[in-house]
Amino acid sequence: MEIRVKNKNYLGVNSLGRIGKLMVWHQAARKQFDGVVVNLGRTVGKNIEDLIQTLEMDTTYGSLGRFLNGMNGEKDVVKIVDRDKLLFDINGMPVKILTSERNPKNIPWKDENVRLVIDCTGQYVDPSTPYDAAKGSLRGHLAGGAQKVLLSAPFKIKDKSVKMPEDAAMMVYGINHLDYSPDKHHVLSAASCTTTGLSHMIMPLLQDQEACKMLTTSMSTVHAATNTQSVLDSVPKTGASDLRKTRSVFNNIILSTTGAAKALESILPQIQEIGFMADSVRIPTNTVSLLVLNITFSSGLDAKGNPIINRKYLNDIFKRASEGSQNGMLVFSEKQNVSSDLTGFNAAVVIEGFETHTRTGFINLAAETLESYGIKDPKAIHLPVTHAKLFGWYDNEYGSYVNMLSNLADYVNKKF
Repeated sequence: MEIRVKNKNYLGVNSLGRIGKLMVWHQAARKQFDGVVVNLGRTVGKNIEDLIQTLEMDTTYGSLGRFLNGMNGEKDVVKIVDRDKLLFDINGMPVKILTSERNPKNIPWKDENVRLVIDCTGQYVDPSTPYDAAKGSLRGHLAGGAQKVLLSAPFKIKDKSVKMPEDAAMMVYGINHLDYSPDKHHVLSAASCTTTGLSHMIMPLLQDQEACKMLTTSMSTVHAATNTQSVLDSVPKTGASDLRKTRSVFNNIILSTTGAAKALESILPQIQEIGFMADSVRIPTNTVSLLVLNITFSSGLDAKGNPIINRKYLNDIFKRASEGSQNGMLVFSEKQNVSSDLTGFNAAVVIEGFETHTRTGFINLAAETLESYGIKDPKAIHLPVTHAKLFGWYDNEYGSYVNMLSNLADYVNKKF
């Protein structure tokens, strides 16, 4: 039995890292495509059983059988179809593994009936790199016969003088995915897990007539560990500027950087008008991260002289968003959650409404101060300014990112 069948449409997945593996799990559950073709470019272990064990067992989410069918359902969900051709079946979904090519341009996607490829390697992030680059490129998938390629990471153009190619775009499902044009866009990025959660958290604020009046914004993501970190302390590479990246992920809280604020400007261009800072704090947990959003608003006053923006006002914005256009993607919670409660939870972001806080102060400008700026006949000004602290959970692996990535892949697939 070959997976290649006329008129079938298979999803290509390049790499079985954290996102690639969970994408296969997701497809086995939702079956948005006729099957999945996974390119590894090498063999795993000694035989197909070793590969299957790697795929169906997971430290964070448990076994694939339990993930798909629950505690009392069938656990033996993988069935070998053709041992030599690395063909097997997961819960009724065909899966084929390719092991011979690592360079994207040499992967025979067209021969495998793959139109859309999700690249999960983290190696090919520059959309301006030509398809025939010696070390491979994102565009190589198009040369291999795919019609669209979707990167499971933010774009990073190495040459700062090069502009974003016209056929490339960064998108987050539920935020700007409707901007996708099948005739124009062939190389896409689903941004990062943090940008996905952050964009869903901040969009309803930007759409509100009062909350959109932001003076400055800062974000910290308290982020679970990733495979880019060292298990134990290691020696930094030549020229390394951040020595903390090689410290043990098991034993430290590590201050780090994030490109989420820059990526957010591509997803929500209006954020460019607001001062925005972002950083990351890496902690020794395996998944679920927390967005801590600090915003200073130019708050108006109601008829009684009270600030319009307060805790209830902001929580009501999120409640409406969770029931409206962001239903199923933004969830408003008034529970007292801890991170493990959100493992695998299907939402781009879960607002921790219980911890929303605001405080309003006033900027007082005396008449003589205004006069020094050349303002004629000045009157003292009493400006209300409201500071808010908002919290949002997101399962940076499966629950938030893979679900939104899969939704975007499904949307692109339906537009062929």
